[in-house]
Amino acid sequence: MKGIVYKSTGSWYTVKSDKGVFYECRIKGKFRMEGIKSTNPVAVGDHVHFKVETKGDETIGVIHKIEERDNYIIRKSVNLSKQTHIIAANVDVAFLLVTLNNPPTFTSFIDRFLVTAEAYHIKAVLLFNKIDTYTEDELLEVKYLAAMYRDIGYECIGISAATGKNVEKVKALMKDKVSMFSGHSGVGKSTLVNAIEPSLNLKTSEISEQHKQGQHTTTFAEMFDLSFNAKIIDTPGIKGFGVVEIEKEELGDYFPEFFELKEHCKFNNCLHLEEPKCAVKEALENDELPWSRYKSYLQIMEGEEEHFRKDIYNKE
Repeated sequence: MKGIVYKSTGSWYTVKSDKGVFYECRIKGKFRMEGIKSTNPVAVGDHVHFKVETKGDETIGVIHKIEERDNYIIRKSVNLSKQTHIIAANVDVAFLLVTLNNPPTFTSFIDRFLVTAEAYHIKAVLLFNKIDTYTEDELLEVKYLAAMYRDIGYECIGISAATGKNVEKVKALMKDKVSMFSGHSGVGKSTLVNAIEPSLNLKTSEISEQHKQGQHTTTFAEMFDLSFNAKIIDTPGIKGFGVVEIEKEELGDYFPEFFELKEHCKFNNCLHLEEPKCAVKEALENDELPWSRYKSYLQIMEGEEEHFRKDIYNKE
């Protein structure tokens, strides 16, 4: 039988068959994706082949094959630095919810998410949530951030999951697609999903959970069918977004504004660091590119953790 993985809890997988029947499945033996050192070999959104086994009164599905993925969103596993975690697979649109405060979303986190989406060919949209709660000065900062990312080429929408502002715009982008919502805990992902599809009635206090053994952090994502011919993958809040599987030589290609200038650099393999006549560095000095983006680029290059946003206006 064939189906799509709708939920993963690390050991059990809820799979919806082609006939629309849900089965609780396990994976066959020590199932591992070739070439991927992942904590979860099977991810929500995966198209799988499985067999149904009946033991007494219990019916269990056994996944024995995963079809080739169109794409996937991946990040470093929190406590196992050499391991990775696939958040979702076969995603058409990845929405990142951004809040200025309560909690703060730093530009470095946004940039890492966008780099990962670029690397795996997933359309990314930034949703600036809770705009009904900001002061005039805070709204100006949100508008500045949105304008910065729009200039790069990303779609940005100011929304309020609480009041419903621009929720219809988001729904229009989701129609006929598999969408993923991501962001820190507390940014309003579940509140937005409930505004889009009230019948789901998701809990609005989701946070990342840990195995009772404390081995590593799990990220339990779940897919839902929506009433307007769309699917959504809701993911628990993530604290950090470690970029993986990207070589230093190709990192600049996933910053669209850097890639656009690459042909004007003196060296075709320019890393935009200390090389002479670097078009990216020249554009930065002329304030034609945002310094926060370059800081994110350097952080990822050097393997540092993300930690800033308030200094987006400064070069230091």
